[in-house]
Order: sequence, then C-alpha cells, then structure tokens
Amino acid sequence: MRGSPTEINKLRRRIFREVARAARAGRGAREALEAIPYAIAPDGVPQYRESVYRERAVVAERVRLSLGLSLNPSDEPARLTDGFRASDVAEMYYEPPLVQVIPSACEKCDENRFIVSDQCMKCLARSCISACPVNAVSVAEDGRAHIDDAKCIRCGKCKAACPYEAIVHRRRPCAAACGVDAVSSDGLGRAVIDAEKCVGCGQCMVTCPFGAIADKSQIFQLIRALQEGGEIVAEVAPAIVGQFGEEVTLWKMKSALKRLGFAEVYEVALGADVSAATEAKCYAEKVATGELPFLLTSCCPSWSMLAKRQFPELADRVSSALTPMVATARTIKRERPSARVVFIGPCAAKKLEAMRRSVRSDVDFVITFEELSAIFEEQGIDPKECGEDPLHDATGAGRGYAVAGGVAAAVEACVRTHYPETRVRVEHAETLRECKKLLLLAGHGKCDGALIEGMACPGGCIGGAGVNIPAERGADAVKRFVRDSTHKVPPKDLSELKLP
Repeated sequence: MRGSPTEINKLRRRIFREVARAARAGRGAREALEAIPYAIAPDGVPQYRESVYRERAVVAERVRLSLGLSLNPSDEPARLTDGFRASDVAEMYYEPPLVQVIPSACEKCDENRFIVSDQCMKCLARSCISACPVNAVSVAEDGRAHIDDAKCIRCGKCKAACPYEAIVHRRRPCAAACGVDAVSSDGLGRAVIDAEKCVGCGQCMVTCPFGAIADKSQIFQLIRALQEGGEIVAEVAPAIVGQFGEEVTLWKMKSALKRLGFAEVYEVALGADVSAATEAKCYAEKVATGELPFLLTSCCPSWSMLAKRQFPELADRVSSALTPMVATARTIKRERPSARVVFIGPCAAKKLEAMRRSVRSDVDFVITFEELSAIFEEQGIDPKECGEDPLHDATGAGRGYAVAGGVAAAVEACVRTHYPETRVRVEHAETLRECKKLLLLAGHGKCDGALIEGMACPGGCIGGAGVNIPAERGADAVKRFVRDSTHKVPPKDLSELKLP
C-alpha cells in the first residue's frame, strides 16, 4: 500500500488537510479540531467501519497524533483536544512513542495461524495429515482437513505438503512487516508496539490494512511557524524527485515551497556529499589499513538504532559522520543563524532522529512528503503549475543516497576518485530483517574490510513510510536525477569540512 492511492491513504491525507486548515484558524483552532471527526464521519451510513461512532473515535485519535500528541487513555473520559495547549505552538519537538497503534481501529488480526481454506479438495492422499509432526491435522465431518490450533506448532509443513495450496498461513501484517519484532498483542488481541524495540521505520504503519497504526506529525506547528513569519528554511531529501508528479522537477519544488512561505530551499544531498566524502576518508585511512575491521554507514536512523541496540558490540563501527539531514541543517544554520530548519523527506524514523538532544538544535521540524502534499492541497498550491527556481547544491553521488545501494555506491565512487590506490569492498542490505542478517555476518568476521550499508525500508529511502508514489517509480526518478547531475562526485576537501 506504500505510495498507492488506497482508502487509508486518502483518509490520512484528508485528516492532514483538516488539521492544516485548523492550524490557520487562529483562536478558533480548538473548535475546528473538535469538528474534524464529524466532518469526516457525518451522520448516516458509515464509510469504513460498522458505525460512524467508531469511525469518529478513530479519526479523533488520528487528529491527536497529527497534532504531535499521544493517544488519549482508553479507560477514562477524554476530549480530542485534551493537552492541546502544549501543541498550540509554533515549535514542538517529537516525543516518544512516535508510532502508535490506535486501539479502536485495530481488528485483532490473527498473530500466526494456519487455516484450511475452502479450496481443500478432500483428497485421498491427505499429505497434510502425514506431514504434521504433532497430529494437529485431522479430517472434519465434511471431509475437509482441519487444523487444531491448540496442537499446531506453526511449522508450516502441512501448508508445504498440500498440492492445492489450500492451507493459508495467516499472520498479523504489521507484525510480519516489523523487522525488529516490536509488534505483539495486548490482553485483548490488539496489536501493541514495544517502544523499547521500535526503531521508527513505519513499515508496520504502511502495511496495516485497517489503518490502525499512525505516527505523530508536526504539520500543525509548522503551519503556525509559517504564519508567524521569520526565516524558515526547507531541506529536501533526494527522494523528493517524482514524488509530486513526474513533471515536477526539483526546481519546481523549490518554487512551490517558497510560495508556501519558506525563505529558502536546500538539498539534503549536500549533506550526503559531505557524509560520502567523510566516510570515504575513514574507509581509506582506517578500514583499508586494518585499523577498523569494517565501517557501518550512519545515514539511515533505523539501521543505526538497530545496530546499536541489538548489536552493541558493533556500535563503535557505526560511522561518526554526520547524517545528511544534520550536516545540511548545520550548513544552513551556519549561513543563516536565525533560521528554523524543516527536513522534508520520505522517512518516519527521521522524526526519531530529530528527537535526539544532540540534533534538536539543528532540525526544528520533520515532515514527510505525504504530509507536505496535504499542506499543498490545503493551500491550493500545485507544484506542477509553479515556475522553476534553480537549485544546484549537490552531486550525483549525494543524490543517489535515496535508493538502496546508493550510499555504498557514493562512498565507493569517492574512494576510487580520491584514493585510487585503495581497493574497496562494499556490502549492503535493505529491510531490517536483511540488515540483521548482515550485522550477524559482520559480527562473525564475514565482512571484514567492507563498507556496510543498511537501509531499513525496501528499496531504500524511496520505500519509506512517508512517500507519495510506489518505490519502483521513486527509484526510477532518482536514478534519472543522478544520471543528469552535472557533477558526479563531491570534492575531496568536503571530508575536512567542520560543522559545529
């Protein structure tokens, strides 16, 4: 469902638009927010669930998250806007938990279950029965196979043995999508996220077919800040190309953002160039010489958190280079000390990164492409209709960070260009489950001498939770962007750049 126009995405977008509209209501914002559930789920026939009352309850919680607030308690009376005063500001940092399950929206999906479907042909072979090691499969009165849940050990041998593929493995989609096993069940069978394990990638959110998982947003606070005036600067991730239409160039996006009220626009690929040059130097001087066994990239916050939390013995192998978001933000604030910086990208985990005490002074807001689309729609701004405002901040190497393998390719290009005597070995993985496998191999000495790139999302940043288009289209747009870049590799001296 990532980047596709599903009913869930349409609902999310509408809620974002309504919250954006409420932010412009001034003193009437609280009343405008309280009215949103009734505007989206009016009296009459429910659109998505069995009753309008449940629909309103779900919308109300989505609105709270869109305000940057946590969900209301489910065991005591509460209004949608309880705690609103804390969020009715022009600046508010994200506070954990970032990604939350909305209890009233969760459909209590099966966690892990094998079920015999109506495709069972009542065959004579009964391969499913003979394949089961615990005698959990039997023949029901109607002649079809039946699986006893109490006996079943979820090994899947019955499913593999059925020649008609009549046995279905049903797993909770959000749990299956979580590469760090942070999703489990509460006492009522509803999904719940363990904040201590969660790395904020948002894959559970985009996978849930009922839209029961959502993340917090700073849409409301950003619009308040734009209303106040002052110098607000956007830094846009390289994955932005193609996200607002094939014909919307980076130059058009810069023009559209200025119409929205931003003072200036920078490419995050600028920071990626700094990161690539820095990691190339580290690789040539430390990994290639044997001082470090390998180097882990640091640009993906979910990958970095995974490495540090689950493989603490490898923490010192994570690159100390500033992430592209932070490097670009510090560049902006060095040039514009009074500016507030807004990171615009495809990534939910960047919101977690911006929570860090060491980053809060650099990045003031983080919003996704999806959230920006809603702001444009609410303001009646169509990037396709905007003029072009030139923007040349980065090289093809930095712009390639948006796709899986692009970080490693950028660092490798820098090593080959600036340290031609150094041989380079690169390894990369995408999705957290594959990243864990690669980290296990690295920990056992199987990746010595390598630059190791990890991307939490399938396809890289273009598969993030906040994109507008499918990953394949996003990847094609980024590759064209890289190919058409005037400069291919950042200069060597960027590795010496000191950003406070």
